[in-house]
Amino acid sequence: MDLSAGLPVLLVLLVWSTAPQAARAPLTKLGVMPESHILQVILGCEVHEDNSTSGIWKYGYDGQDHLEFCPKTLDWRAAEPGAWTTKVEWEEHKVRARQNKDYLERDCPEQLKQFLQLGRGLLRQQVPPLVKVTHHWAPAGTSLRCQALNFFPQNITMKWLKDNQPLDAKDVNPVDVLPNGDGTYQAQMTLAVAPGDETSFTCQVEHPGLDQPLTAIWEPLPSQSLIIGAISGIIICVIFFVAILFLILRKKKASEETMGDYVLAEC
Repeated sequence: MDLSAGLPVLLVLLVWSTAPQAARAPLTKLGVMPESHILQVILGCEVHEDNSTSGIWKYGYDGQDHLEFCPKTLDWRAAEPGAWTTKVEWEEHKVRARQNKDYLERDCPEQLKQFLQLGRGLLRQQVPPLVKVTHHWAPAGTSLRCQALNFFPQNITMKWLKDNQPLDAKDVNPVDVLPNGDGTYQAQMTLAVAPGDETSFTCQVEHPGLDQPLTAIWEPLPSQSLIIGAISGIIICVIFFVAILFLILRKKKASEETMGDYVLAEC
């Protein structure tokens, strides 16, 4: 059963870094600390979309390539002269070399496919993006930015439309897709526009999590003068209604006093 069909290439890597601690290292006869070095190991395998597999087993020494295992020839490739001694020693153990080959070509891919099976539901999950368009002004000019947030999987298509017609690709900046910390992705693209022409543009987004393309436009906020005018109008209306209410209450009170005087005179 092909577990990786339609999925990107997956890679499992194990990396170790070791270095002796200078504080614990014994002193030499001359009282000099022995030199410290770093050994790194990269061990893993890949399952490709056609269900083929490949493995990697490499060693690095002090940040440089050192040795790499070749499963086809059952030998080690020395990346530097200092690795030849280790290469010759390890190649004497043919049984260990065959075990290394079996791990890279059989055991590791089987484990990786098990992980794929366990995480298949998560890998197949589709989370649609949240899309918004914002306006930005700078001395160099005005621009619109379309953002697609918190979507999965990674593949997404974003376009700028002007009057419902796609813009030429050369006039649009490429889409930047970045990973989020929770496994989802975010993407954005920007477009330079002429001041006052912002509302003519629409951002269109296509994603596997969407039933149909999603569009978003920039909606300008009311200007400061309009906001001040609206607030002033509300204040005037409140004062007007308070004044009317005051007059009504005053008239009612005067009417009650007149009625009270009339009743006393009748008695």
